[in-house]
Amino acid sequence: MEGMLYKWTNYLSGWQPRWFILAGGILSYYDSQEDTWKGCKGSIKMAVCEIQVHNSDNTRMELIIPGEQHFYLKAANAAERQRWLVALGSSKACLTDSRTKKEKEISENTESLKKKVSELRLYCDLLLHQVNNLKESAQFNQSNPTDIEIKHHHQSSYSCTRSRNEPNNFQNGSTTEEANFKTLARPQSENDYQHLVNSRAESTENMEERMDNSELVAAASEKTDMNVELQPSEFTDEVPDSGEALGDTNATLETENREIQTFFSAMEQRFNDIEFEEENGIPTLPFLESCYAIVPVLDKLGPTVFAPVKLDFVGNIKKINQKYITDSIRFTTLQKIVLYELETDEATVRNSATEALLWLKRGLKFLKGFLEEVNNGEKDIQKALNTSYGRTLRQYHGWVVRGVFALALRAAPFYEGFMAALAVNEGDEQNEAFYEGMKRDLSQYLPAMGKQIEILDALYEEYNLESDEVV
Repeated sequence: MEGMLYKWTNYLSGWQPRWFILAGGILSYYDSQEDTWKGCKGSIKMAVCEIQVHNSDNTRMELIIPGEQHFYLKAANAAERQRWLVALGSSKACLTDSRTKKEKEISENTESLKKKVSELRLYCDLLLHQVNNLKESAQFNQSNPTDIEIKHHHQSSYSCTRSRNEPNNFQNGSTTEEANFKTLARPQSENDYQHLVNSRAESTENMEERMDNSELVAAASEKTDMNVELQPSEFTDEVPDSGEALGDTNATLETENREIQTFFSAMEQRFNDIEFEEENGIPTLPFLESCYAIVPVLDKLGPTVFAPVKLDFVGNIKKINQKYITDSIRFTTLQKIVLYELETDEATVRNSATEALLWLKRGLKFLKGFLEEVNNGEKDIQKALNTSYGRTLRQYHGWVVRGVFALALRAAPFYEGFMAALAVNEGDEQNEAFYEGMKRDLSQYLPAMGKQIEILDALYEEYNLESDEVV
């Protein structure tokens, strides 16, 4: 707004006409309308000034910044003054609202920054804890080198000889080797076991140390390949006959040929078990149960460093579930929850079920991408995680979260350890059938998981619910 107002200058000049322009929350004045190009003679900021009207003169008003500025103004008539009062008051109100909003945003940003700092400290504490655990584990392995040697012997089958003076070393061997030896000799008591060890040490200079049942059967038919000659009188009651050996061999073959279960086939609820409702409606409860079922994968990647990721993942599941239980009849599908919150203007509210589902599907994309990398043959778990993170979550994370996530990835397990964690039965990961089963299960699980993510992506794109907000 602009126009002519009279401004009090001094007692000599009195009231002088000046040209006033109100723009951008600032009231500026000039000598005349023609002189505006010369620059203003003075100005006052409406956001911080007070507006007062004269008690008796209905054409006068005052603009005051206490201790700084004081403008005495007078309009040509009461109507003109009222027009200026409305314009000045509106400008001040808008600026005040804008200032209040800005202050609120600054306050929220400050709180958010404090939260991020707190999370960063938590990440650092968790990472330090993980590093200390790794150091302790490394020290333990260095102080117990025989454990590594025993593990190597367990993985590769070979034979060695033992001298007469080392009979008691059996007692310090691995539990696996003790079990194999007991199966071979079948002693009925600890004394019988010790007597058997001593008698073998006295009867032969060299003896086969590590041999399972199938090797013993082969050795019995080819004595010339062994360093000692077996004495039938000593082992008549100890060596199983051919029928028992054949039965044990068949049992071993049956174990190897059975369909080995993996983490993904043993789940109580899987994405590929979900049956869609009409128009690709994703049933809420089965979907949430499937999400809960995949959470342990984060524990297997690292229960310490991935704990914050797990908390965020589970937190989003709980928010959706809380919405679902408020009206389980109405919210039978995820789409119904989102559409209801759109109708009630809750979809964009912080901590709404719609926002929780947005971040949950992003987390599922991250896990899906990682598992696809592993299923496609990537054996570097850290690289697989980093690749999936770059394609999914990285664009929504600020530099603080990105840095913390990068540190967490460095603590990822080795491929063998991760595979062992996904085995249902201990030792299954040493069987080739386990890896075939893993590929089979993931080939069914991941496409079903991807199908539901695609449906949710289409829903969010249709209603413009995707957000580029960075956390």
